[in-house]
Amino acid sequence: QVQLVESGGGLVQPGGSLRLSCAASGNIASIYATGWYRQAPGKQRELVAVSTSGGSPNYADSVKGRFTISRDNAKNTVYLQMNSLKSEDTAVYYCNMNLRQWGSVTMRDYWGQGTQVTVSS
Repeated sequence: QVQLVESGGGLVQPGGSLRLSCAASGNIASIYATGWYRQAPGKQRELVAVSTSGGSPNYADSVKGRFTISRDNAKNTVYLQMNSLKSEDTAVYYCNMNLRQWGSVTMRDYWGQGTQVTVSS
């Protein structure tokens, strides 16, 4: 069974920084894509950043130049470094991984449980 566990959320003042982590565990053979999404109250979930194996990361326009997605393949972990945070970044952040388990030939999407990020003075 694959599990994605997120950490690093919290309360931060505008202009501050946070680093989110998402560690995958289980019978993982390979990870193709990793991404971060967020959902603010009353809004739909939106893509924040995505990284694919061998490709360049893509970011939502609203976070370009402030957020950085990275991954540690040895640890099956994806990170989201968030700098210059704004109040509009307040949301629940979810990680997503598209991966294949040992013994399977198909890739599947898995989601973390979500971590709250609140940007407020």
